[in-house]
Amino acid sequence: MQGKRPARIARERKTVEAMIRIYCRGQHGTRSGLCAECGELLAYAYERLEKCRFGADKPTCANCPVHCYKPDMRERIRAVMRYAGPRMSYRHPILTLFHFWDGRKKPPKGTGGRP
Repeated sequence: MQGKRPARIARERKTVEAMIRIYCRGQHGTRSGLCAECGELLAYAYERLEKCRFGADKPTCANCPVHCYKPDMRERIRAVMRYAGPRMSYRHPILTLFHFWDGRKKPPKGTGGRP
């Protein structure tokens, strides 16, 4: 997607980056930046967000009818979400509220498969 990205996608990028940073710091001990493994996961997550077929109407990943992550990356991002999710409300309360609000929206109809 070129030009200005929808606010929903920009916010999702901030949220996933915050979660990966919390995970990397807590699990890998990084103090600044990300380790190579987490940097790779963040780049992959950004790529998936840019290619999301729902665009600004994107649901949260947990509610999405399309599984766009490769199985190994899906397991990695799930581990990040399990660890960082409960910690987000303390570190990033506004992003947490937006994510909760976005999760309440009804997911669009879609078919399975990666875009």
